[in-house]
Amino acid sequence: MRLLGRVIVVVLAVIGGFVLLSAGIVAWSASHGKPTPLPGKMMLSLDLGQGVFEARPNGPFAFPRRRGYVLKDVVEALDRASRDARVTGVVARLDAPAIGMAQAQELRDAIAAFRHSGKKVVAYSTDLGGFGGGSLAYYLASGFHDIWLQPSGEVGLTGYRAESPFIKNLLALLDIKAEFAGRYEYKNAIDIFTHDKFSKEGRESMQLLIDSWTRQSIEGIALARGIPPADVRAAMDRAPLLADEALQAKLIDRLAYWDEAEKDLTSDGSKLIDLNQYQAHPHAEPNAVKVALITGIGEVQQGDDEDNLFAQEDRMSSRRLEKAFKDAAADPEIKAILFRIDSPGGDYVAADAIWRAVQIARAAGKPVVASMGDVAASGGYFGAMAADRIVAQPGTITGSIGVFAGKMALVDFWKKIGVTWDEVHQGKNSGMWSPNQQFSPGQWDRLNAMLDHVYADFTTKAETARHLSPDAMDKVARGRVWPGDEAKRVGLVDELGGYPEALVLLRQLAKQPTQMPIQLVPFPREKTPFELLMDLAKSGQLSDDMASEGAALGKVLRLVKVLAPLTETSGVKAKMQAVVTR
Repeated sequence: MRLLGRVIVVVLAVIGGFVLLSAGIVAWSASHGKPTPLPGKMMLSLDLGQGVFEARPNGPFAFPRRRGYVLKDVVEALDRASRDARVTGVVARLDAPAIGMAQAQELRDAIAAFRHSGKKVVAYSTDLGGFGGGSLAYYLASGFHDIWLQPSGEVGLTGYRAESPFIKNLLALLDIKAEFAGRYEYKNAIDIFTHDKFSKEGRESMQLLIDSWTRQSIEGIALARGIPPADVRAAMDRAPLLADEALQAKLIDRLAYWDEAEKDLTSDGSKLIDLNQYQAHPHAEPNAVKVALITGIGEVQQGDDEDNLFAQEDRMSSRRLEKAFKDAAADPEIKAILFRIDSPGGDYVAADAIWRAVQIARAAGKPVVASMGDVAASGGYFGAMAADRIVAQPGTITGSIGVFAGKMALVDFWKKIGVTWDEVHQGKNSGMWSPNQQFSPGQWDRLNAMLDHVYADFTTKAETARHLSPDAMDKVARGRVWPGDEAKRVGLVDELGGYPEALVLLRQLAKQPTQMPIQLVPFPREKTPFELLMDLAKSGQLSDDMASEGAALGKVLRLVKVLAPLTETSGVKAKMQAVVTR
């Protein structure tokens, strides 16, 4: 019976391996398949309503997003397409585009550069946010040469708004006590639990952000559309605008349905080709300098992305980034490192480990430039400040140099619902982080001592990195959030812009010619499904029985390259407060 049981376990283990392998083959092949041939004459299309992402999911077995675009790919494709004689222009559909302010600015910059080619550049939308949230969509659309709108659509250029829920009163009703402390008054991530509205400092930070975004949008729209800023502001205060009203206000150029737009754009014989399909045909520059591209996206956490094989959500993993910087620093072909960050922060220890990894790479002789996406705040800024230079978009949310910690004490809540707890312990503070007791005075003192230490470490490192005096740092830190343009003014970033501006700085730091082509090489190298399963087996994360079947499984896994074509397709927290923006 024991032998039969072992046989059953082994069989199930092998079946499980095949299931993982099959999923891996499909996911891996979908993103590595042979691209469809391109026509000789084409108009590139982007459906930005499908979303724009900083990177593909990190999980080796994560299925790729079948729709949507990687921001870097869009920037690179538009740059290449501007010099490609086969490409006659670009049309982007802006039906509720899922993007942030900094992403919109990066796309506007890429479109502006493409426009210099003299090719068609059209933004089309069925409705630019007539029922809310259309300001960012229109701001992006204004970067195109022509804006076409469906006759029944509207232009919802109504302005920006930031709002946040506060649950202090709810917690009081439930007899839950929020015991949190932060450094300092602008570190409002904990206000959701301890306040019933924005604090004075929290409101000040959010208002600065919204004011900056509004100014940037009005100035950008006015310049692109040739309209006085006062007229743009007047249109904003009158919006949402009907299609005819928007046309009269010179905010759009033409009313048309999509079939009419498609017919017009392809009247010269061009074929509409999705930008992702175009980008799947990369053009290698033989003399390009190799630069490591390391992405830090999502909440800063300890651990490794590979802990979750099918991860779909991005995490800024300290272990993954430590390995990436170590590998890039050791690679003789890599001349510099581009560190792309889109993170609201997270675990302090993890952020400090990332900071150290950047320092080590620089000490190894590899220049590092940090490029910020929509958000690079608190723990996200911690990693960025270690770089040689920092680049941010004017609308990037950054700063938030501060920390917080605490817990929810559920003592009275349990009593309220009739639940009792019991425990045994050794150590006076063994229950310090338990939700089943409140902080004692001594424990509260320890918590604040920890926060003082972390805040001092954060600000001291920031002072050194940014060449600011303690007094100057105190004015820009204390948890305060800054939009990118203001962050440059106060010395927290060096330049405004995106990928192109970061590459200019990298060429300078690496002492390369100004026009030298650059090949961005992702680090750490993506593992194949076979490599991942073998690593897990070696590390003991798979069962012993399944690991013992590695040799037999390996024979099957070697068929991946044969099977792949069959599945080819064409296509302590250092964190800022989350707010809902429109």
